[in-house]
Order: sequence, then structure tokens, then C-alpha cells
Amino acid sequence: MSDSGNEKQPGLRKTRVGVVRSDAMDKTIVVEVTRRVPHPRFRKIVKKTSKFFAHDEQEEAKVGDRVLIEEGKPRSKKKCWELKEVLSH
Repeated sequence: MSDSGNEKQPGLRKTRVGVVRSDAMDKTIVVEVTRRVPHPRFRKIVKKTSKFFAHDEQEEAKVGDRVLIEEGKPRSKKKCWELKEVLSH
């Protein structure tokens, strides 16, 4: 018996929208994703940021671009996201 709530459907990948903070590395960009969440104790809405290292094969994203990244196979120790598309320059 398997619990359907814990099973992952094949083909579903996480996506995030963020801003490129660095493109200095070869075929790698650093994307900063900001999310608004309530503080656990005080319930005030606060901003939390996370950095994701994403693979950019064509090196099309530049610093300041809004991009869509998608979860993929791990390419290195920190890089397991891939650039899906550049949303705005």
C-alpha cells in the first residue's frame, strides 16, 4: 500500500522566478529568489531571499535580468537548477 500524498509524479519539476545577481562563472548564473512569508512568532510578513546556482548553457542571462529557473539533475556540488527562460532584461 502506498500513500498517494508522498509519491512524486514523474515529470513535475519545481520552478522559481528570480533576479540574476551574478554571471561571472562559465555557464553558471546565481539567481536570487525573494519570497514573502509570515514570521513564525509575530505573524508579520517578512521577505526571505535564497540563492540558487543555475546552469545557463547559452550564457544568455545577464545581471539584473528576471529569469525562470527549473529544477534539474545535479551538475555539480551546488548547481542543480537550469535556466528555463529570460523573462525580462
